[in-house]
Amino acid sequence: MIKRIFSLFLFSLLVLNSNQAQGLKGLLNKAKSTVLGPSEDEVGLGLKEALNKGVGEAVDFLSVEDGYFKSAYKILLPEEAQKVTNKLKVVPGFANVEEDLVERLNRAAEDAAEKAKPIFVSAIKQMTFKDAMNLLLGEKDAATRYLEKTTFQQLYDEFKPVIVTSLDKVNARTYWKEATTQYNKIPFAKKVNTELDDYVTQRALAGMFSLVEEKEKDIRENPAARTSDLLQKVFSKQDK
Repeated sequence: MIKRIFSLFLFSLLVLNSNQAQGLKGLLNKAKSTVLGPSEDEVGLGLKEALNKGVGEAVDFLSVEDGYFKSAYKILLPEEAQKVTNKLKVVPGFANVEEDLVERLNRAAEDAAEKAKPIFVSAIKQMTFKDAMNLLLGEKDAATRYLEKTTFQQLYDEFKPVIVTSLDKVNARTYWKEATTQYNKIPFAKKVNTELDDYVTQRALAGMFSLVEEKEKDIRENPAARTSDLLQKVFSKQDK
């Protein structure tokens, strides 16, 4: 009987010591993490989380009605187009030519914006841990510039057909061609390009990258925007 009680006592001590050891190990790991900062894996995951958050919010904002048209990212007519519209306002049927065109251009950009998210997500997934560390400790817009470099051409190729379709859906390209054709008939007027496709696509992408940059800046500079433990841990490294 005494032998059995002694065995139970020894077993209890072993369990207690094991639990204490596990607890001590956890405290040591936590202390080590605090001293050393985020690991390479954590930096990679954290920066990817931040980029996914930023591009997701940017795309969601711009792809709804008035996302471009009634925001700071509104696409205006090119300078040469404004010269055209100013002279065309006196031509019957073109009194509101500038207002009509600007709205149509922005509607086209809003239609195209939803194409961006899967392209951004794919580029973010392919980012290496070395890329992530360099971007984390780089300039305030380093991650945005990385995305711009790695996704711009693919985004352009995806955006442009949607822009064309959207412009045609509201007759913007036809409207612009008719307007510029009329303008080009004005004696001594400098001839203007009758195609809008490239201009609208370029401006739509410029607006999107500008908004992504704002999102990146917010996470870098505003601790309240770091909405997870991982984001707080990773971006505290670039605060130092």
